[in-house]
Amino acid sequence: MSKRKYLITPYALWSIIFVIVPLFLLIIYSFTTTKDGKTVLSLESYMKFFDPLYVEVLLRSFRLAFITTIVCLVTAYPLAMILSSKEFSNKTIILILIILPMWMNSLMRTYAWMILLENKGIINNILSFFGLPTKQFLYDEGAIIFGMIYNFFPFMVLPIYNSISKIDISLIEASHDLGANKFTTFRKVIFPLSLPGVITGLIMVFMPSLTTFMITRLLGGGQVILIGNMIEEQFTRTNNWGFGSALSMILMAIILMSIIFFSKNESLDSGGLI
Repeated sequence: MSKRKYLITPYALWSIIFVIVPLFLLIIYSFTTTKDGKTVLSLESYMKFFDPLYVEVLLRSFRLAFITTIVCLVTAYPLAMILSSKEFSNKTIILILIILPMWMNSLMRTYAWMILLENKGIINNILSFFGLPTKQFLYDEGAIIFGMIYNFFPFMVLPIYNSISKIDISLIEASHDLGANKFTTFRKVIFPLSLPGVITGLIMVFMPSLTTFMITRLLGGGQVILIGNMIEEQFTRTNNWGFGSALSMILMAIILMSIIFFSKNESLDSGGLI
């Protein structure tokens, strides 16, 4: 047992240096403000968040993250079912195509889409070549949602595929033997048993969609501000570390509550199955 404790030492040190210490500093900064050149304890940064402007940014972030998550779920679930089907023989190729973009840096992938979608980009050049009207693809909420779906879609489809592929085929066969049609089998057997993968996918898509700032900056062109961009600006431009830390702590609390909510729903659904 003592040897196992030594094995966890590197991870413990890594967590302390790169997780606990930065989190501790964020907490300290969030409760401080500068007045007359002096740093004092204050709740001013947290109170500032309740300005309607910042609340609107947070609600917009939630809305875009929710749309992204729902679109990913609706498109990823059927694909995961197809990939898990024994009759589908090309699943390896499709899985590679899904995973392949993840081998490239997300910044490079987003820049690639900027080149494709910009006003004089490849897609608009193709439209012009065929005499079709060009379109403004970038710098709005639609472009941001598209970028988030493209970047985070694999994080939805892979957990769902993993859950569905692990379902015992005998349970599905038993459902058919008992007279259930395909829809009833899906509703009563397949979907409930795939819920762990669905919950994991929801968390893995919703959380980065809520906190992203790189996709918003590149595809939104600064026209759409989300909570991630606001936090970044406090640290890199306005140098207001107190407010930036307070925003980070509020967002962290929201994310933690979301994870607890999803986890409780997963445990309730699992209990209902048992």
